[in-house]
Amino acid sequence: MKKRRKVLLTNVQIIALGFFLVILSGSILLMLPISSKDGSRTPFIDALFTATSATCVTGLVVFDTFTHWTVFGQIVILTLIQVGGIGLMTIVSGAYILLNKRIGIQTRQLLMTSAGNLQLSGVVRLIKRILFGTLLFEGTGTVFLATQFCPEMGIGKGIYYAIFHSVSAFCNAGFDIMGFKGEYSSLISYQSNWIVNLTIILLIVIGGIGFYVWSDTVKNRFRFRRLSLHTQITLTTTAFLLAFGTLLYFFFEKNFSMQGMTTDNRFLASLFMATTPRTAGFNTIDLTKLSEPGNLLTMILMLIGAGSGSTGGGIKVTTFAVLMLNLFFMARGYENVTIFKKRLESNSFKQAGSILCCYLLAVIAATMWICSQEIYSATDVAFECFSAIGTVGLSKGLPALMKPISKIILILLMYGGRLGGISFLMIFTRQEKERPLKRVSKRILLG
Repeated sequence: MKKRRKVLLTNVQIIALGFFLVILSGSILLMLPISSKDGSRTPFIDALFTATSATCVTGLVVFDTFTHWTVFGQIVILTLIQVGGIGLMTIVSGAYILLNKRIGIQTRQLLMTSAGNLQLSGVVRLIKRILFGTLLFEGTGTVFLATQFCPEMGIGKGIYYAIFHSVSAFCNAGFDIMGFKGEYSSLISYQSNWIVNLTIILLIVIGGIGFYVWSDTVKNRFRFRRLSLHTQITLTTTAFLLAFGTLLYFFFEKNFSMQGMTTDNRFLASLFMATTPRTAGFNTIDLTKLSEPGNLLTMILMLIGAGSGSTGGGIKVTTFAVLMLNLFFMARGYENVTIFKKRLESNSFKQAGSILCCYLLAVIAATMWICSQEIYSATDVAFECFSAIGTVGLSKGLPALMKPISKIILILLMYGGRLGGISFLMIFTRQEKERPLKRVSKRILLG
């Protein structure tokens, strides 16, 4: 009698399966009549799109969240955002910790992959910090937002809105329930409100730098020189992108989306726009009025995304930094890349190049396919595709008008973007051991 072969799933496949099951469960709940305000059953493709967008913390929508979904539906979306943001394995492990149950080696390996830790040791400590940090930051954000929402909306509604937008911002989701001020209006009505803007910005940045960066920063008591190279690169690149992005938006959008604003409000809107494409999805300006340079800048920032092992997506800021550093040092004729008196592994450049190619090919293929099915311009479609694969959520309103096949393409981009381009491909491949016999290496001309 033949023995049955056990199907052994890799860590990436287990995480991907977990996300899929969460998305499927959310889709079923959102299809229920109790989830929609008109009491009708939401079509499966639209429920699936919304559940995927929430779980993958993207923020792309086919319905205005306030107008279409009941409080029950909104709570389902908020739950999916929280689970997708900090990770299913993190929540499961948190339950284990509360019940004083031992976390095995396999679970620790899953946590290392899911949370973006660089080594197996200290994973449980990292999970505790993630859970505590999430509660702390989301709670603090809720308090600050409530000070602005409660006087306007009342105590109960104001607190609910504060919780929803605090969680959505920290998890870099970009879902909003401001539809009572106008469909798909996001935070445009708070364009000049410094407290709302700065609270959302800080939540986005903190949630987007990565869980490992949190842990490393706390562990080394905020001393920059003692931080790991990963943390140093993440923090410096994030600061650079925020500053550079703010400056460019400030000048690009003066006569377009920010026309008529005071200098202070234009600076605030520019800072918000430099933050939200990486990868939050809120907006305080009308995206349909963006200038062409502004459109291009937004797509670049959406592609770069947030930090590794964070609530955000994109190719990640470390990938962008490695590519730029490699370009700089190659142009100067150096073989080794050094930064902060540390040398980068040569394998990092191969990984960074592979990740960039994977994302660009996916966006190009998706844009071409959707353009063949729809009547929209390639620029607008590419904007939506970059937003989907970067798990950003900024939109010009196209998903609601697209055909089901186009929505499926965006769903796949969101799912792949949340898992990571390379990780998504690894789902469908079996890891094989490297053959002992290697081929003779040959050089080719490049460039």
